[in-house]
Amino acid sequence: MEAKKTLNNQNLFQKFIALHIGIIPMPLYLILTLGYILLTMENQMPDDMLGALGIMTLFSFILEEVGKHIPVLKSLGGKVLVVTFLPSYLVYQNWLPKGTVRVVTNFMTRNNFLAFFIALLIVGSISAMNRKTLIKASTRIIVVLLICELVGPILGIAVGTLLGLSAWKTYFYVVAPIMAGGVGEGALPLSLGYAAIISMTQPKIFAMILPCVMLGSLVAVILAGILKKIGDVHPEWTGNGRLVESDEAESGLDNLTQKSNGADIEKMLVSGVLAVALYLLGVWVNSVIHLPAPIVLLIVVMAAKMLGWIPASLQAGGSSLYSLTVKGITPPLLFGVGVAMTPWKSLITVFTNVPMLITIVVTVTGIVVAAFFSAKFLGMYPVDTAIAVSCCSGQGGTGALAILAAGDRMVLMPFAQVAVRLGGAITVTLSIFLMRLFA
Repeated sequence: MEAKKTLNNQNLFQKFIALHIGIIPMPLYLILTLGYILLTMENQMPDDMLGALGIMTLFSFILEEVGKHIPVLKSLGGKVLVVTFLPSYLVYQNWLPKGTVRVVTNFMTRNNFLAFFIALLIVGSISAMNRKTLIKASTRIIVVLLICELVGPILGIAVGTLLGLSAWKTYFYVVAPIMAGGVGEGALPLSLGYAAIISMTQPKIFAMILPCVMLGSLVAVILAGILKKIGDVHPEWTGNGRLVESDEAESGLDNLTQKSNGADIEKMLVSGVLAVALYLLGVWVNSVIHLPAPIVLLIVVMAAKMLGWIPASLQAGGSSLYSLTVKGITPPLLFGVGVAMTPWKSLITVFTNVPMLITIVVTVTGIVVAAFFSAKFLGMYPVDTAIAVSCCSGQGGTGALAILAAGDRMVLMPFAQVAVRLGGAITVTLSIFLMRLFA
């Protein structure tokens, strides 16, 4: 009897050791946890890249596992919601150690790690994408985006007005911030433009519109999870990362991934160097003509791919780079976004204003529905197109990251950047023009 009990205990221990937390084997995860606990207790957590990545890795993969197993929520992008928004709440409640928050925040704000992630993802996904598919998708998604840029404001103003908000307040302080392209390149220039026209200070305007940006992004994340579920139920509506059907035998990224199972490290590193080099070029271009570096990177890589200038070795390396970025970097980065870039206080501010809350939900939902049906009309995969275009109502780059992760469509980051940057630029320019015209 004792021998049988000992054997059962050994089997349980072996099963426990064989578990994985995300991609991390349990023994390694326990070592990482021990190191974190010891350093936190002694207040000796290093305020550098290794310290931050250790913390982000430790928390993100366990939170992702939690999100995967919550009933109902797991079908609505639960793992992304938990990894991104639970840390925001923990920071708000001061339930995370101050040293942990400080190290992660310093890393996210000082090093622009999000830009590094987006650069790798753009180069990896585009270089490995089918060329003809890219050409067809790029032209059509702009048409879909323009339709959504029209539908979103009309629907938002109509609903806001019905709920007792003025058309002026609904558009300029609710709808426009949602569709402005995030915080740094959306809400901030929008508030500066408003302040130059009306008798209100920029900080006050910014404080008014920031909650709308945050909640709009949250709604888009949930809708991306719903769209993923719709794609699972109706596979004919999704290209699983493609916006249009490929004309060629290869299906782009998926095919290249299969070809490069034994990932060529040298090719992958060359693709990474290409991403860094083009990003630096984009920073220089931005200093000259004020075009954001990620957009410069996006334009150059898309042009090179469309013209057939990207060699096969870089395409294979790009496929491996994409896989590495999605599997290894996405969860830690989402946790960092939640800690450092998602103020919980801004989110809960909107929940107390029911008319504004309903207007935000309806506006973002209207954008997604418009994208879905216009994509079907244009011969595109509606699920993937709607997920990509919904990023125009997200929190900029951080919102696009969370939205695509919730929809399990990280390969769509290039098109998400088009939605965020182009859609945001249109909204900011038009909103400031209209305010100057009618103020």
